[in-house]
Amino acid sequence: MRLNGVLTAGFALLLGLAGGAVTAPAAGATAPGDPVPSNSAADPAPSDEMSILATNFQLPFPCGQAWTGNSSASSAHQSWEIDFNRGSSADADLGDTVVAAAAGTVSISAHQGSTNGFGNLVKIDHGSGWSTYYAHLNSRSVSAGATVSQGQKIGTVGKTSKPGNNISAHLHYEVRLGTGYPSNIQKAVFNGSTFGYPAQTVTSKNCGGSTNPYTPQEVCGSGYDVIDSAALGSAGTVYLLYNGSNGYNCVTTIKSTSIGTASATSAYLEVQGATRVTDSGNFAYYAGPIRASGAGKCVKWGGKVGSAGYDSPFEHCGS
Repeated sequence: MRLNGVLTAGFALLLGLAGGAVTAPAAGATAPGDPVPSNSAADPAPSDEMSILATNFQLPFPCGQAWTGNSSASSAHQSWEIDFNRGSSADADLGDTVVAAAAGTVSISAHQGSTNGFGNLVKIDHGSGWSTYYAHLNSRSVSAGATVSQGQKIGTVGKTSKPGNNISAHLHYEVRLGTGYPSNIQKAVFNGSTFGYPAQTVTSKNCGGSTNPYTPQEVCGSGYDVIDSAALGSAGTVYLLYNGSNGYNCVTTIKSTSIGTASATSAYLEVQGATRVTDSGNFAYYAGPIRASGAGKCVKWGGKVGSAGYDSPFEHCGS
């Protein structure tokens, strides 16, 4: 599967990191700056894939920079929003670079004018209902519809707002899940650690997004162990896993290039005597997971990233 897919296991990882349950969005509610939904589809249900993504967010500033965030210094905050500064004077941070906390697609890049207090706003959709907001920007470096990678510059720190609202330079940052404002605002997670609310100084590990955040065990789920793998050149790796408690095999192909950008990726699993099952498409991080009961049976497995592929013979007949 992929960013817009849904896995079958629970949401325990995110709950542990975020320190509480995710609140269900209010039906029909929209937040300031959000486009009106074009249909009435329900917000996505929590999943392992969503929780793995949540742990992959990084600080929205270049690698190695230390920034102090505060969630309680603004009376305008509704929930877990964070205002970031690092300079010693009111406008010391004006013009400093802001980068994408995770890969995704820019859904808003506009000055919100008198609509709300966001001023120059960039909103990035990350899939599975997750989005990040970067407000009060002095300048915006990306346009709506653009695909951005983790760590890519999207704008600069500023103090833009609605008319008559005079503020000092800072970055207003939010993580949201779903559309029920403000209950959809989530606790921020940077490099796998929940932000130390109400205030904390954090050093950025946003160093280019060159590592795939998914492991084969995370993709396949609890109880699965890698029993074989095949490198697809430098493009990725296809993995065969086995769960000894239920006798199921699992196959996933995990990308090593174009991470966060949808590109041709596939995985397949064929248990001897059964029909081959394939997951193939343009995926941002991985293909699969494909699970099938294979205890005591031979399996054939493989996958591709781009033109680089691997096809096994029937093997692993005892596991």
